[in-house]
Amino acid sequence: MRITKDQAREWLHESGLRATGPRMAVFQVLAEARSPLSHTEVLERLGETDWDPATIYRNLVKLRDAGVAPVVSRADGIDRYALVGAEDDGHHHPHFFCEGCGRVACLPAHLTASMSMDGPWAASIQKAMVQLRGECPECLQRAGDSPR
Repeated sequence: MRITKDQAREWLHESGLRATGPRMAVFQVLAEARSPLSHTEVLERLGETDWDPATIYRNLVKLRDAGVAPVVSRADGIDRYALVGAEDDGHHHPHFFCEGCGRVACLPAHLTASMSMDGPWAASIQKAMVQLRGECPECLQRAGDSPR
């Protein structure tokens, strides 16, 4: 999602966080991302800055602790963060880790609709970190396999 600096600043303030330069930059990178990002991926997207990697990491942790950008994937032991939108599901939905290219993707809602449930396990399932592993459609296509 595209977000202005004023919107980012307001969102951070509403979350009880100060709108520092590094935090605003990390927030905007996460807002523009189409999939969860690791610390390294955030650094790559920020490009050259005056902030060291530890500063960026501390800001990811602050955003995580405030509930703004939870860790939504821990594939291969790497934390990946995603911004939680106001109309979002808290980013509690399944993700797919591609063993070919290493990309983590949010699975489309129509693929996971059958996972909704009622009963005593419903809240636990909705808050669980579901991580599917395999090869993404692009890697399958490159390998010559056709998706089924």
